[in-house]
Amino acid sequence: MRAKVPETYEEKLGQLQELRDAAIHSASETAVEKQHAKGKLTARERIDKLLDHGSFHELDTFVRHRTHEFDMEKNKPWGDAVVTGHGLIDGRPVCVFSQDFTVFGGSLGEVMAEKMCKVMDLAARIGCPVIGINDSGGARIQEGVVSLGAYGDVFVRNVQCSGVIPQISLIMGPCAGGAVYSPAMTDFIFMVKETSHMFITGPDVIKTVTGEEPTFEELGGAMTHNSKSGVAHFASDDEEACLEDVRYLMSFIPQNNLELPPRVEPGDDPDRMDPELDKVVPAEPNKPYDMRDVVHLIVDDGEFFEVHEHYAKNLIVGFSRLNGHAIGVVGNQPNQLAGVLDIDASVKGARFVRFCDAYNIPLLTFTDVPGFLPGTNQEWGGIIRHGAKLLYAFTEATVPKLTVVTRKAYGGAYDVMNSKHMLADFNFAWPTSEVAVMGPEGAVNIIHRRDIASSPTPDERRQKLISDYKARFANPYSAAERGYLDDVIVPHETRPKLIRALEILQTKRVAGPKRKHGNIPL
Repeated sequence: MRAKVPETYEEKLGQLQELRDAAIHSASETAVEKQHAKGKLTARERIDKLLDHGSFHELDTFVRHRTHEFDMEKNKPWGDAVVTGHGLIDGRPVCVFSQDFTVFGGSLGEVMAEKMCKVMDLAARIGCPVIGINDSGGARIQEGVVSLGAYGDVFVRNVQCSGVIPQISLIMGPCAGGAVYSPAMTDFIFMVKETSHMFITGPDVIKTVTGEEPTFEELGGAMTHNSKSGVAHFASDDEEACLEDVRYLMSFIPQNNLELPPRVEPGDDPDRMDPELDKVVPAEPNKPYDMRDVVHLIVDDGEFFEVHEHYAKNLIVGFSRLNGHAIGVVGNQPNQLAGVLDIDASVKGARFVRFCDAYNIPLLTFTDVPGFLPGTNQEWGGIIRHGAKLLYAFTEATVPKLTVVTRKAYGGAYDVMNSKHMLADFNFAWPTSEVAVMGPEGAVNIIHRRDIASSPTPDERRQKLISDYKARFANPYSAAERGYLDDVIVPHETRPKLIRALEILQTKRVAGPKRKHGNIPL
């Protein structure tokens, strides 16, 4: 018996409400319970916790798939396997899509991709960030090659939006095969420990092909991609913490590439001078310290949101503020590999610098670098090419660029770490700094090799020459004489000096050469 066609206005309103309810509750109670049992929220619950309360406006609620093969026409839930729309985060517009694992396992088909592309196009038109919540079993096999083409349509939007609007990916379940390439092209990837996974090929295929037997967590879990591959930038203990971290990240970044980051009214005195900075660098040149301590003592309220915290720990990157202005921080980390630059640190830094430059976020660099990491693994792994990425990124960046040399700045790594030669705007150094081709011991062993060898007391002669070299070169003043440093400052003066410099640079303009794009050494 056919359903009664609504005729009156009240009946039509009733039908609309029924359909909306059906869309909201498209998943069975069993499917929702399974989702919760895994420690996962539903697609709509995630959106509700991500956005300001009551701000979400759903789009394409009544879209349904058009597949007839494999009896698919018998199951056509409203909205398909993704929830899309727009809302607010701290009062600022964002577009969002949230894949629904409780509907077809979140598998991507033609109309699901159409919904995602539509909301991405909207974000690009209005100039607001797009946030994608991924929880999908992969391509919808019932739709065959159409589902693969649908992925391609999403990839195109990722590329077109890159550097135009911020793109944030949350991995909150499985993300496998071709599906991983969309998040990989976005600006930041958030993962949840134990419940989210990314991989090109799953454990079963790997076992068949290579004989290895990794678990899902070992192969593509949150900590694997945060600490080993560097694919992901953040790892959260649970989904609610992850969603809160995304909201926090958004407070540092602008709506699009034509706007400035939001400014927060500072509660920290811009003229504050912290005497602790005068003691943070050890007197012994080889003794480690935590560069994050330096950052915390200088920035507003000690606030530092670290990115890639678990990857390439010899370089720190993250967001902070100076006098309310958002900044991107890059710094060598002396307590990890002495702060040297290696392949992973170079790529990590370059990616972060390019994001900041694309979205008008000033860069603050803290330099304490003894050089590049030596070894056959690094050379054969392409340290020349990968190190050039960081050099390229800093040089290409046209946002305000500030640098503070806290201790060592040796060799080519000195150049690469946002030196004056890489077109930095203001370069400061502490009295504890050494700007030189290499350390005193290595320099003396090379320059005075014959002198030392011919001396009746070679050890005494070496120490005398090292002392002479230190007095002449192991300081910031040779570089300052050349104008490579704008000033040598007392450490506790650093905060007000940087704030004044940043204020001066608010009107900075750089006209780049006319070209399609540069060819960064990828």
